[in-house]
Amino acid sequence: MKKYLSSTTNTGKPSAQQARKRLWAVRGGPGNHEFLVRCLGFMIPLAIWWAASLSGLIPETFLPDPPKVLKRLLLWISDEGFGQDFWISFVRVSSGFLLAAVLALPIGVLAGTFRRVQIFIEPLMDFIRYMPAVAFVPLVLLWCGVGEASKIALIFIGTFFQMVLMMAGNVRQVPMAQIEAAQTMGATRRELLFKVILPSAAPALLDTIRVTLGWAWTYLVVAELVAANEGLGYAILRAQRFLLTDKIFAGILVIGLIGLIQDQLLRAIYRKRFPYAQSN
Repeated sequence: MKKYLSSTTNTGKPSAQQARKRLWAVRGGPGNHEFLVRCLGFMIPLAIWWAASLSGLIPETFLPDPPKVLKRLLLWISDEGFGQDFWISFVRVSSGFLLAAVLALPIGVLAGTFRRVQIFIEPLMDFIRYMPAVAFVPLVLLWCGVGEASKIALIFIGTFFQMVLMMAGNVRQVPMAQIEAAQTMGATRRELLFKVILPSAAPALLDTIRVTLGWAWTYLVVAELVAANEGLGYAILRAQRFLLTDKIFAGILVIGLIGLIQDQLLRAIYRKRFPYAQSN
């Protein structure tokens, strides 16, 4: 009782020590400070960047200040074909990523469910996933040419194999007790797959899709750096040739912003569809 009283104020509110403990609790939330902490996560790096650019220690050619980057982005949007660059990059990422997800989902679910499929699939997937997707660029260009197919293929290669392994792992995390309980009640293999395993693994599968979507944007830039004449990655490469560092920064920030928006949309779907689960 004495200990409890010492940790609370006269108004019944938690003391500073108690609030500090809650704030730094292992896996605990920041509580009412969540919005502030999120804002600080953005504002502190921005302030460091701004201060470094204004200090004069780094030439503006290498590190333009944020207002100059914003001015360049607005110029890109108004006069330099930003809409076309954005749209073509978005289509490439969507095509390659959706193709990878549609193929990886059944393969990953089967590999995570059936041991025979796992030992047949996983060694090959494990082998290929250590091969850098960038090293496939010459082969992809040879096989698919310099058209859209090569960009989509590179995004597919960069995401598909990892996605299969991650989805198989998601399915294997379904508690065996759930499967055994359904078997005890006479569930068939089909019912086990579609009524027990898939619903139970669905939150983790959506999380995997969210994480691998970020990789797709990474490989898009690689594809457009190699063989493209439009797109955000190409615009960044072209800006590098003319030392337009502000446009390089603008391109990188735009890609990051698009990725952030997509990530938040998927998180919103996750929270809506699976309110009982907690995303990372």
